[in-house]
Amino acid sequence: MYLLDANIFITAKNLHYGFDFVPAFWEWIDHGHTAGILCSTDKVRQELTTGADELSTWAGKRSAFFLSPDAKTLPSLQAVSQWATSKNFTPAAVAEFLSVADFELVAYAHAHGHTVVTHERPNPLSKRRILIPDACDAFGVPWISPYEMLRSSGAQFILGTRSPAA
Repeated sequence: MYLLDANIFITAKNLHYGFDFVPAFWEWIDHGHTAGILCSTDKVRQELTTGADELSTWAGKRSAFFLSPDAKTLPSLQAVSQWATSKNFTPAAVAEFLSVADFELVAYAHAHGHTVVTHERPNPLSKRRILIPDACDAFGVPWISPYEMLRSSGAQFILGTRSPAA
């Protein structure tokens, strides 16, 4: 199963897949969730619903898409937390990582054998920010870009028959 980072939704809305011109992307997410291949975490939902925009409304209507940590996730939360605090990251980097969705995302993926989907790129030398790919790599959690996810899942957004505006 693919576990989506908040930046997937935010970047999609702001750049490539706006609700107004690529509604098929958002429909694909709904279908992917129904098919059991896409989900995210409740902490991501919290990040998405802090604004007052179309994305906030969209996420607010899809609570089943966003999963809460369960008993299986607790040991992974502890392990990821210990990893973050035991490495050479700045205290600010650790505090930020443990307070945002990234921490829960990596732990949930670790506990449930999911693949994290993120726009972030690894930087193992980073000390001022804990990046999702680096945390995933530390725990053997697979991670991919959204474009790799779209290709591997066979997503296609086909132009409809509606004629373009003049």
